[in-house]
Amino acid sequence: MSNEATQNKQIGLRIRAARKEKKINQTKLAKLLGKSLRTVQKYESGEIEVSLAVLNDIAKVLDCDSSYLIGYEMKEQELDHFSDFINFLFRLEQLKDIGFGIEVKRPPKYDGWECSITFNGKDTSHEINQDICLFLEDFKSMREEYLCEMISTEKYRKWQDQTLAYYANLRLKQFSDLKQDDLK
Repeated sequence: MSNEATQNKQIGLRIRAARKEKKINQTKLAKLLGKSLRTVQKYESGEIEVSLAVLNDIAKVLDCDSSYLIGYEMKEQELDHFSDFINFLFRLEQLKDIGFGIEVKRPPKYDGWECSITFNGKDTSHEINQDICLFLEDFKSMREEYLCEMISTEKYRKWQDQTLAYYANLRLKQFSDLKQDDLK
């Protein structure tokens, strides 16, 4: 069985489990989704791939996270100490397909003191940079709307879940041997 077929089967099993937990039969789920009974059966058996848009619809109907349906389990890394945050930055530089720069602006050349991590979305040598830039644009917009109370906590959390589900299968490559040249 191919990796894709195995993944479709696992998604189907999670859809079935969430449906049964809500005590909804396949016929009712099909009606709520505007799909045929046979299509829902194929989703649950893993015969066909479920698009992310449909997964989001299913998650809404079954009142669960779309990231759960695709099998993404967020590994919570507690950031209890400043060293945890610094370690995250050290780990970030070990990723082959992400490249970043560090900018420091401080007196006397600047009035304030600012430090930032920058990602070049047009850097083709680091494949994920473009995705990072797209995500950060969305994150900035959604965060501002949330902080200004233009969107609800529920809508903000739903956006977070859908974003995690969208990127859940994008694997990161590690440098096998970290070299100074690789940090450029």
